[in-house]
Amino acid sequence: MDQGIHIEGLSKRYGAGDTAVDALKEVNMSIAPGEVVGLVGPSGSGKTTLLKCLGAVIEPTRGRMTLGGEVIYDHAEGGWKTKDLRALRRDRIGFIFQAPYLIPFLDVTDNVALLPMLAGRANAASRARAQELLQALDVAHRAKAQPSELSGGEQQRVSIARALANQPPVILADEPTAPLDSQRALAVMRILNQMASQYQTAIIVVTHDEKIIPIFKRIYHIRDGRTVEEAGEGRQIS
Repeated sequence: MDQGIHIEGLSKRYGAGDTAVDALKEVNMSIAPGEVVGLVGPSGSGKTTLLKCLGAVIEPTRGRMTLGGEVIYDHAEGGWKTKDLRALRRDRIGFIFQAPYLIPFLDVTDNVALLPMLAGRANAASRARAQELLQALDVAHRAKAQPSELSGGEQQRVSIARALANQPPVILADEPTAPLDSQRALAVMRILNQMASQYQTAIIVVTHDEKIIPIFKRIYHIRDGRTVEEAGEGRQIS
């Protein structure tokens, strides 16, 4: 698989000698463009470590990672393939968290347009991209609102728009529905599936949320640093 997310033999060891801990052990994963895949497992299983490796926040010990057709890490060839990991995270990876983390002194449009601007895109083009995403996510009518004026569901939609702003091939969503009730959690998953299909983005959703697990068509279970793939129910969202 050239596009999407492709991980081969990914391992992460903390420490050395007798005190070494293997947080990840030869993990293999593939997520196609346009696909939303679940990553589930108990606390301490390696979910956070895997997400941090994929997000270029920490460096793996071994293995290879390809995001959007670009090899970003290959231990056999010296590690990271770029020196500017901050630009890699900004331009190639979208992040969605439990909390929206919107910038409180910027309005909705500027919150979404900020990343393209930081990447060097013209202000007008960045705001046009923000408007396109806000329209797609049905929050264009809140474009000039401050984050404090938004409902919880609106804030999460804006955070999804922000994650898509630089058209990243990959989005990493860390417990995006955890603080939401069933209706809003299902609405977020409906949006993620729509956005994945529309923009051909590969999305990994790390979750403990039993409300949304039946929605995934594929699930990776992680335990003791190893992943096992299984078919999900793929239940339709009513």
